[in-house]
Amino acid sequence: MPNERLRAVMEAGGWTCSTLAEKAEVDTKTVERWVSLGRTPRRVTATLAAEALGEDVFALWPALRQARAARAVSPELVALYEQRADVPMSTFTDMLSKAHKRIDVLVYAAVFLHEAYPRLNDLLRERAAEGCAVRIAVGDPDSSNVQQRGQEEQFGHGIESRCRLALMHYRPLVGVPGIDVRTHGTTLYNSLYRADDQVIVNAHVWGVNAYGAPVWHLRRNGDGGMFDTYASSFDAVWATANPVGEEASDAN
Repeated sequence: MPNERLRAVMEAGGWTCSTLAEKAEVDTKTVERWVSLGRTPRRVTATLAAEALGEDVFALWPALRQARAARAVSPELVALYEQRADVPMSTFTDMLSKAHKRIDVLVYAAVFLHEAYPRLNDLLRERAAEGCAVRIAVGDPDSSNVQQRGQEEQFGHGIESRCRLALMHYRPLVGVPGIDVRTHGTTLYNSLYRADDQVIVNAHVWGVNAYGAPVWHLRRNGDGGMFDTYASSFDAVWATANPVGEEASDAN
């Protein structure tokens, strides 16, 4: 996705890709990719560019704020965020838009996806049309586990309402070839957002809303690693989930 913030700052200051490239000590094509493709530069390069533009580096590239390189700990760990609210929406959408084989989403509600990216359903339809298998599992609002989570997060019946809202968001996808929507009533320890060999894991912390809980971004690196652990967890929940039929979805 384009970096509209960077584009606007450059236009306001009369900057071109070539003039900014000179200040950031990179070639013009690199700056063009920052703008048109939303690429995030290395921290040192980003700092040079931000200083030249007179802008905060994290305002231009939010992904630099909380991401922590941790390859020394695990080759699967791409980035670590203190809370989900720190994860740029482009991280989710870029990952999903590049999926070719599989997209799996396991949540209770996660309505932030549709709220922050209204064309999410279009993206999922496009991926399915290209042969990508899409599986969406949202929380059953009548499940005792969902209701218990609302009490633990001091959210009351709000979590149940958000589960129903999530179903409304995904309702137009029911019956679309290649897309399967189900509800589950499991105790959800982590929300999972998988695209092929990458997965974003939103840990659940007792008494904390999901947006305030930590997130790690994994990329599969061989058999038996952390990625496979979460992929197997999704499959286990999926096997217990109930399909949302077209008639049932219309009734919600």
